[in-house]
Amino acid sequence: MLIDSDSAAAARAGTPSRFSGALLDILDKVSYARVDPGVIDDPIYKLRYRAYTREGFMDHNPEEICVDDLDNAPNGMSFGIYIDGELVSSIRLHILSAEHRNSPSMKVFPDVLGPMIDQGMTFIDPSRFTADHEASLAYPAMPFLTLRIAAMASVQFNANQCLALVRPEHGAFYKRVFGSEPLSDVRSYPGLHFPVTLFGATVESIRARVAERFPFFLSTAEERDHLFSQTVQQSANLPVKASARTAYDRARNALEVAVSNV
Repeated sequence: MLIDSDSAAAARAGTPSRFSGALLDILDKVSYARVDPGVIDDPIYKLRYRAYTREGFMDHNPEEICVDDLDNAPNGMSFGIYIDGELVSSIRLHILSAEHRNSPSMKVFPDVLGPMIDQGMTFIDPSRFTADHEASLAYPAMPFLTLRIAAMASVQFNANQCLALVRPEHGAFYKRVFGSEPLSDVRSYPGLHFPVTLFGATVESIRARVAERFPFFLSTAEERDHLFSQTVQQSANLPVKASARTAYDRARNALEVAVSNV
């Protein structure tokens, strides 16, 4: 949920905290790959299935995959997250706007989001955040590595808000990290066996705050372009290395040059 001009905020914050430094180290081994929605046996759909059925969140099916109608929506895209080339998690994004109103959050909360869209607001709507069980134990910071894609999308598509359609007990995480605020009551999502509620983070008001606290959310324009600007045919399953350290180092160098020229 950052823009390039806010890299200066992260640079001014100085040396990253131990936590942020550890995340930057892990991100040196991380790559992201966009998924072709036409390939239903892609490993991320099996990862979703294993994660949801392990927790009892969805029914079993003979294909052992988790897909739905929104995977093929024109405003949607899914990604796999890899550490040292191994799939560890996945996430799906929808860019929600007046032109494209299909997304998971709109399916459950059209009365909340519809009027905001009518006013011209745009949203990034992340969903299907699932992680490999063993990898999540090895990397407790997996949510940050995965949600970094939503942060980058908020920049790339100049969104007003980034949504979080989550179980109520997960709301505290989004409020603490992104400053998200509740937008709804608690409702049911079709096909899932747990309740959900909706949170929204206003990108404009929090981007510098997040940059300072969590510089691993920084990204270069090159990384974002590779992930989001190409067509599915051009970019599907092509790994793109995380650029957080490069973005942070560039910001630090630019700040040092600016200070030396004063």
